[in-house]
Amino acid sequence: MPDASSPSAPLRVLVVDDERLARQRLLTLLKREPDIEIAGSAETGTQAVKTIQQQRDEGTPIDIVFLDIQMPGASGLDVVRQVGPEAMPVTIFVTAYNQHALAAFDLAALDYLLKPFENERFRQTLERAREIVRLRKVDVLHDRLRTLLGGGIAAPSVGESSSAKPAVPNYLERIAVEMRGQVRVVPVERVDFFSGEGNYVRIHAGDESFLINDTLSSLEERLNPKQFFRIHRSTILQLDRVEALLTSPGGDYAVRLRDAKRLKVARGRRDLLAERLGIDG
Repeated sequence: MPDASSPSAPLRVLVVDDERLARQRLLTLLKREPDIEIAGSAETGTQAVKTIQQQRDEGTPIDIVFLDIQMPGASGLDVVRQVGPEAMPVTIFVTAYNQHALAAFDLAALDYLLKPFENERFRQTLERAREIVRLRKVDVLHDRLRTLLGGGIAAPSVGESSSAKPAVPNYLERIAVEMRGQVRVVPVERVDFFSGEGNYVRIHAGDESFLINDTLSSLEERLNPKQFFRIHRSTILQLDRVEALLTSPGGDYAVRLRDAKRLKVARGRRDLLAERLGIDG
């Protein structure tokens, strides 16, 4: 921890997030801060635990960690458990899921960033973390982390199931798209459909399209099923964009959207789609 008598001593920061673009954005913002030293980045909870413990043992402890809550293998809360609340740096939770962020906040965790976040929100959060470190109030944070773990909050890792489901699911409302050195936020209500391109997804919104590093299967889990429907292995459609369900003479199926675009519908999805659209037969 920096010496309180040396206000210019850099604060060592670790970024932990399994999404490459999310990590890169945080690192870019942090590099603009003159009093920040990047201590490293990690894409899994296991890597985060190792980095925090190793740098502490080497006498160069991390001061602040931006910690994604939901990651493959070990969640952000698993990281806190394994490192121990009393040994954790000042912790800022990062999440795309409202229920996790609000739970962490309500149980007195230092702060959280809800993806996608504005630059000003990032600066406010970092400034609060600076104050904790500079004023040597880390013991207060450790008490809050112990309260967090004792509160029974479960943040399941990706692919894992949880017996404690939130009463009201919080589905994806906005998607952050990195393009030409900036991050643009696309509300999902603007999206007509998503199409898969290997390990990428193309967002189609009116006359615009955006490419993001994601898969259709991963995205499908975060979309409201009352609003979106997967009509083909390579396409997820916003239901209220459909104008007509079409059948060709050869027995193939398609939908026509309000803007006259036509999208193929898999045979095995046709009846389910008709049911969702309220079409008989």
